[in-house]
Amino acid sequence: MSEIKLIVGLGNPGREYETTRHNAGFWWVDEFAQKNKFVFKAESKFHGMAARGMVHGHELYLLKPQTFMNVSGRAVGALVQFYKIDAAQVLVVHDELDLPPGSAKLKLGGGHGGHNGLKDIIAHLGTRDFWRLRIGIGHPGDRAEVANFVLNAPRKEEQVLIEGALQRAQDVAPFIIEGKMEAAMLKLHSA
Repeated sequence: MSEIKLIVGLGNPGREYETTRHNAGFWWVDEFAQKNKFVFKAESKFHGMAARGMVHGHELYLLKPQTFMNVSGRAVGALVQFYKIDAAQVLVVHDELDLPPGSAKLKLGGGHGGHNGLKDIIAHLGTRDFWRLRIGIGHPGDRAEVANFVLNAPRKEEQVLIEGALQRAQDVAPFIIEGKMEAAMLKLHSA
């Protein structure tokens, strides 16, 4: 099992999007960076905010694309190519409509489930076989409402649940980085 070399948090840049459901990936990566003393800086060649550091003896890159969600793949593709990182060593942290608030799941590969950020990353990497850390945000119940839903802040009670899931996902980060995905999934999915 190869360890993770790149963690990408998905979201939209700009103050007006900071608290929106679509930025759950940013929230997780920001927390991880803070905990592990990573410092983000603007990297124009990667179309985003990037950080590099060591965690548990593993060199790791963090990336927050600043391209807007629908073209996140441009940023991910640029960094992956530059550092010659294999798709299986990439973890993408993103909001997930198909999971309820309070749920976080880890998986390898799969479709994009209509998530435009994932769709663009799949297109740029040329494969679906990268890891995803899916942060549940719930579903508005109506497809027509999805765009509006993800671009709004969670309700207070949802926010509490989402923060709990983000925290549990932080707790398994050491397993993920070391490539101990079974252990990570066991701990995360049984929560």
